[in-house]
Amino acid sequence: MTASGSIIQATLLFPMRKLLASFVFVAVILAAFTARPVLAQRRVTLTPTLTPSPILTPTPTPLVAKPDITQKTQETIGPLESLLKEQKLGPVWPMNPIKYAIRGAVASGVPANTIVLLLLLPAIAGIIAAARHLIGLRGFGIFLPAALSVVFVATGPVVGIALFLIIVIVSTLTRLILRKLKLKLQYLPRMALILWIVSLSVLGVLFLAPVIGRPELTNVSIFAVLILALLAEDFIRVQLGKSFKTAINLTSETVILALVSFIFLTLKPFQQFALLNPEIFLGLVFAFDFIIGRYVGLRVMEMWRFRKMITA
Repeated sequence: MTASGSIIQATLLFPMRKLLASFVFVAVILAAFTARPVLAQRRVTLTPTLTPSPILTPTPTPLVAKPDITQKTQETIGPLESLLKEQKLGPVWPMNPIKYAIRGAVASGVPANTIVLLLLLPAIAGIIAAARHLIGLRGFGIFLPAALSVVFVATGPVVGIALFLIIVIVSTLTRLILRKLKLKLQYLPRMALILWIVSLSVLGVLFLAPVIGRPELTNVSIFAVLILALLAEDFIRVQLGKSFKTAINLTSETVILALVSFIFLTLKPFQQFALLNPEIFLGLVFAFDFIIGRYVGLRVMEMWRFRKMITA
């Protein structure tokens, strides 16, 4: 191999190492917020007997899964409907029109968890907008971090980040291979080819789920995979249009915003307040968005960047 070939290979491997290091760091930080399944424990009482006791064979104990607010199950809908039944309402106007509308929708068959998610999405969008205007985290807009946070709620953040990491690595390697082979393909056919390979990779991960001991991978919905593939597409588009470093920064900021939104989406007090006080909740979100929109000062990251000029 020539010296130029070695330099090109090292240049290609360095961004991949930065990509792996960034997402492994985020996954480690996220492990502190991840709820692990709790194994049911059994108590074994020993009684003195004269006959030899039979050999006890270990039996697998069921895993207690965390309720998923994105799924229409009794574990998620039951507590929310109980809250609605226990709340005492006054007259419809002027303070309770949305409360009565929610109860009518639930009575007609609309899942309570869907209503909660729809109430929380404006708040999540406001949090993402505040992170952009007050802190300086850009990410890929508002829709993608919000949708990614819902994916984390559905799949679990660790599994979601692992799938996204696999999709990004596979798509980036495919793009590098196509460029090395000097195949002249238009943008959309090239993205379709990358998506084809990504689909095969995700299928391979699902096939290996029982082998690697991660049964939660078998419950991954197509919605989650599509959102992760959409994020990978934006990653490749920014990488082609600007630079690999910019794509890494925007992707990392998008994942951080999605993790913060995931924490708010899974907070029980946050869910209960939005469901029981929708008028007040939506009014507060509207006022919060209006105040953030009027802010024209420096962002936190800009203050840190120009701290020497500010303190001078």
